[in-house]
Amino acid sequence: MKEQGFGTKIFNAAKWSTVTEIAAKLVIPLTNIILARIVAPEAFGVIATITMIVSFADMFTDAGFQKYLIQYEFKNDSDKYNYANVAFWTNLFISLLLWITIATFSGNIAAVVGNPGLGGIITLACIQLPLTSFSSIQLALYRREFNFKTLFFVRIFALFVPVAITIPLALLGMSYWAIIIGTISTQIFNAIVLTIKSNWKPKAYYNIGILKNMLSFSIWSLGEAFSIWLTTWVDTFIIGSLLSDYFLGIYKTSTTMVNTIMSLVTASIVPVMFSALSRLQDDKEKFINLYFKMQRIISILILPLGIGIYLYSDLATDILLGSQWEEASKIIGIWALTSSIMIVFGHFCSEVYRAQGKPKLSLLAQILHLIVLIPVCIISARYGFWVLIYARAIVRFQFIIVHFFIMKLAIKISVMKTLKNVLPIVISSVIMGGIGYLLGRIYTGVLWELISIVICILLYFIVLMLFSNMRKEVILLGRKLTLNKLK
Repeated sequence: MKEQGFGTKIFNAAKWSTVTEIAAKLVIPLTNIILARIVAPEAFGVIATITMIVSFADMFTDAGFQKYLIQYEFKNDSDKYNYANVAFWTNLFISLLLWITIATFSGNIAAVVGNPGLGGIITLACIQLPLTSFSSIQLALYRREFNFKTLFFVRIFALFVPVAITIPLALLGMSYWAIIIGTISTQIFNAIVLTIKSNWKPKAYYNIGILKNMLSFSIWSLGEAFSIWLTTWVDTFIIGSLLSDYFLGIYKTSTTMVNTIMSLVTASIVPVMFSALSRLQDDKEKFINLYFKMQRIISILILPLGIGIYLYSDLATDILLGSQWEEASKIIGIWALTSSIMIVFGHFCSEVYRAQGKPKLSLLAQILHLIVLIPVCIISARYGFWVLIYARAIVRFQFIIVHFFIMKLAIKISVMKTLKNVLPIVISSVIMGGIGYLLGRIYTGVLWELISIVICILLYFIVLMLFSNMRKEVILLGRKLTLNKLK
């Protein structure tokens, strides 16, 4: 594969992935904005608990096979499809087994997570597990081939399924049931459409030897997935157990909203980045250059976005959630700021480890973080909700330090090179943040905040373009993201 052709393939994939995520991040937040004004915060607390359980079980249904199918170099298509068949049937068996187990002990599970009486709801919600097993393998194969154009059309149609179902049911007073039914409907749609459109179809084929080969990689990937799940949900579990559904709803809805906005950038890049790095895993120079290039592109968008949300968190909360979510403003601000830093310096390190076929490094990073995170969450929760919020946000910097050490020792990417790679973007973002802070002290009001946001955006790009090494990068990014260049 020629370098130029490979680069074009990456950017075309990135463009389709970006358009997909833009559409998703317009429709999904719009749905949440409407639901936040219909459904009480307590109901979102219930949904957070259910999502925690479903995501935990779903982690085992995939068993890391998706990443294996993307990362591994197969001999030919026949070999690839044999592996896909083994992965599919294994996923389906595990998902059905987990669903039966959850249904059997649903009452006990509900009590453990702090929501006794939700056993039946948890059982119904977990029907998603066998449904996702029908689509996960197709998703992996599409991403492996950089075929994000097909995924775009499938995702667009799927986005409007919950809009047509969830909001009407919520208006009828069905509370969290509306969200659960909408989510299940989306999974059914994805399972049907992706199975129909995929070139690969499940066949009656199974090979224990292939399963052993995949497990040698996937067992580490599964361990990593569990540690990521624990990192993501340990705070939710603690809030749900020690505090209340109200605080859980406020917290999880706020952080989820921020993550949704941030993933407008990251979710369009990560699948392409992992696929591209996997293809370059044997060429160290090209591998590192591509990583740095992706980091710069993401930083250009994500750092000013995080600072901007932090500065205008009250406005963001009013627009996204409404007046009944006033307490969410502080959470949204601090989570956005720390998320932007975490994404640039830590989030994509895991993609590097996996692309090198070393998921155990990501597992190590997660364990080293959890050793600090869990005690911090438990101790801070004893001093109240807001102490926990700030402690949870600050401890994320420890995770960045862990990644710095692993990247230096195992991947041979120095901390200084990583920092220098995005230094102009950091400087431009800090200047923008300082001006934004001063503008906020001059006057108040929604109109002035909107005007000052525009001023901050223009100032940011003006300062960034003053750095000669960034001009080409910004212009290239603009061209690559221009919709009329999609092919």
